[in-house]
Amino acid sequence: MNYKIRIHKLIDEISNEVYEFIKDSENSFTEGWVPATYIKDELGLKLSSYPQENEIDNKTGWFFSTIARYLQDKNKVKLPPIHYADCR
Repeated sequence: MNYKIRIHKLIDEISNEVYEFIKDSENSFTEGWVPATYIKDELGLKLSSYPQENEIDNKTGWFFSTIARYLQDKNKVKLPPIHYADCR
């Protein structure tokens, strides 16, 4: 098995674990959405994307965002709509 296939298999396995966590957590939230912050915090998915030598080292949700998009593309999750007027 080549590296690309193995890596994508691991991404699929990680995504399935996150999906199972989301499904198990749904009943804890009345609105039907499991908040991304809850998922990232509970699963420790706030990771640094900067090199160690960089002055900026804030941990963000880049990894979870990638997994969420992967699950969305597989039609496993729906992300709540973003109301841009609320962001102003």
